[in-house]
Amino acid sequence: MSDKFDVIVIGAGPAGYHAAIRAAQLGLKTAVVDAFVGKDGKQALGGTCLNVGCIPSKALLDSSKQFYNLAHNLPVHGISVENAKVDLKTFIGRKEKIVKQFTGGVAQLFKANKITSFFGTGKLLKGNQVEVTGNDGARQTIAATNVILASGSVPIELPFAKFDGKNIIDNAGALELDAVPKRLGVIGAGVIGLELGSVWRRLGAEVTVIEALPEFLAVADADVAKVAAREFAKQGLDIKLNAKLNKAEVKKDGVHLVYTDKDGEQKLVVDKLLVAVGRRAYTAGLLADDTGVKLDERGRIVVDEHCHTGVDGVWAVGDAVRGPMLAHKGFEEGMAVAEWIAGKAGHVSYDTIPWVIYTEPEIAWAGKTEKQLKDEGVPYKVGTFPFAAIGRAVAMNEAVGQVKMIAHAETDRILGVHMVGPGVSELIAECVVAMEFKGSSEDLARIVHAHPTLSEAVHEAALSVDKRAIHKGN
Repeated sequence: MSDKFDVIVIGAGPAGYHAAIRAAQLGLKTAVVDAFVGKDGKQALGGTCLNVGCIPSKALLDSSKQFYNLAHNLPVHGISVENAKVDLKTFIGRKEKIVKQFTGGVAQLFKANKITSFFGTGKLLKGNQVEVTGNDGARQTIAATNVILASGSVPIELPFAKFDGKNIIDNAGALELDAVPKRLGVIGAGVIGLELGSVWRRLGAEVTVIEALPEFLAVADADVAKVAAREFAKQGLDIKLNAKLNKAEVKKDGVHLVYTDKDGEQKLVVDKLLVAVGRRAYTAGLLADDTGVKLDERGRIVVDEHCHTGVDGVWAVGDAVRGPMLAHKGFEEGMAVAEWIAGKAGHVSYDTIPWVIYTEPEIAWAGKTEKQLKDEGVPYKVGTFPFAAIGRAVAMNEAVGQVKMIAHAETDRILGVHMVGPGVSELIAECVVAMEFKGSSEDLARIVHAHPTLSEAVHEAALSVDKRAIHKGN
């Protein structure tokens, strides 16, 4: 057995590597166990997010946006390009370079912070010991005063549409296509389905999205979802709601789908099928039977408000526990746990975690939706403002969408902000800050915003809460 550590982290995804670095910064002897393998066969730190999730998908989204702009957005500026082509090898290669840059960056941070890295899978044993199984099958046991479980999540697989890595693919497979499919089917109109569907639609694929729920983006505010759905339809994303996939069969001419919608049984043939119906906690093989750590009915690790499992010295963070499966939520939990272990005042505010969908237009929100407040009986008032009335957005030829701000009817405290439009992934941060400081719509309305900027939409939405927006009728 190796020398005992203060902290062992199982998993080097967003939650795990943040926990490890913060623990090391606080003077704790730290080790990380992770089994993610890069294309070179070596350890690739950063988990799903850096390797096959957040970072590579944004790289492809940006590259595909550049191509889409050539044909659809540049002509209005007087710029024309003929016979534009996509070199898919370079297109995918750029993404690979970015992934390698960031996974390598995490490795360098580990080295700089004197974190010991073990390449293999980790299994928690009784007494805060961790069994590490290398890719060659060799095993060793290490121990620590504290163990942080950050095993992450994996795509949910449908029993009648199992991943084969070629015809029926998950998010990782959708990042590696060697040709633009003529027909792409997407099961699930959530974040992953919409983002990756958008990438290949921009490159010319016919994209059909099959969504079981009757409402589009039910997790978002209804007004924002309505605007987004309209824009996606204009872009050629064929989104079929209240449609349930029953069967997917691979044949010579493609993947044959059978689904049921309001009109009965339907059939569709696609070249590739992306299954993006969500993710589940990756806890299989993580725990020995006698550790005392419990799992809930969805396979998630049970923790309290401080991410503690109830077993002395054992914590869990990120996608493997309750709450939204968002990288930045994992960041904060990882750092907070490291601080709690070190006797500091760690903190995570779950009420103001921002959500972002990096489509075109972008979608972002934080706090409660109007429906949630109505269902809870909370009195509220609403202010909205369209990007069509924002000079910077019009000059950019991206004047689609709006900002919607919801404040308490009596105290004026901001309860939720919901956006769809250009750059809203960045604009939401201002609103999160205001909400964290218990700010009111009046506070944002009184703050000077630079002109001309996209942020003026936030300012005007705040003014609109009290029916005093300047650039629209209230």
